[in-house]
Amino acid sequence: MKVAVLDIKGKETGRKVDLSDDVFAIEPNEHAIYLDVKQYLAHQRQGTHKAKERAEIAGSTRKIKKQKGTGTARAGSIKSPIFRGGGRIFGPRPKDYTQKLNKNMKRLARKSALSLKSKEKSLVVVEDFSFEAPKTKDFVNFLSSLGIENKKSLIVLGDSNNNVYLSSRNLERSEVVTGSELNTYKIVNATSLVLTESALERIESNLKK
Repeated sequence: MKVAVLDIKGKETGRKVDLSDDVFAIEPNEHAIYLDVKQYLAHQRQGTHKAKERAEIAGSTRKIKKQKGTGTARAGSIKSPIFRGGGRIFGPRPKDYTQKLNKNMKRLARKSALSLKSKEKSLVVVEDFSFEAPKTKDFVNFLSSLGIENKKSLIVLGDSNNNVYLSSRNLERSEVVTGSELNTYKIVNATSLVLTESALERIESNLKK
């Protein structure tokens, strides 16, 4: 499948690139996408939540009051969960939320997500570009030239470019990543996907393995 290459001003350069059918034109596997997105979101959880339970509370071990004759319920410890300052009943404990997913499934999920974007015609290829200095205005003009300034966009570069990254950092609806940082969640979460030529080469070489 051939796609026109655009320049930084959104105009066609007269060149076209071939999108690999093995990466951008497969039958999307929605379950693979679901599993990969689920794993990504699970890995965002720190799992460091912790509350002190009865055995971990600092406090006196003295029996609060005598067993009988008070007219109230029995109470043996100030650390009891029923008292203020006592331990928490079945409180949260540290937990590892990581999930396992084999490489072939992750590769299939990424190819499926890219194929969906290609099928929806939400994928644009631009020539490699850079800015002389970090300016949000320049990046906004770039998005406007592609007609995606009001959409949630993901721009994928072949290699890290500090000026481009800093120019996009203030924009809530746009994100810049490198080809090696690309994952299924970021692809699916974006309305428009913009690939530079060098990023396209890297993505295809990684997913054809």
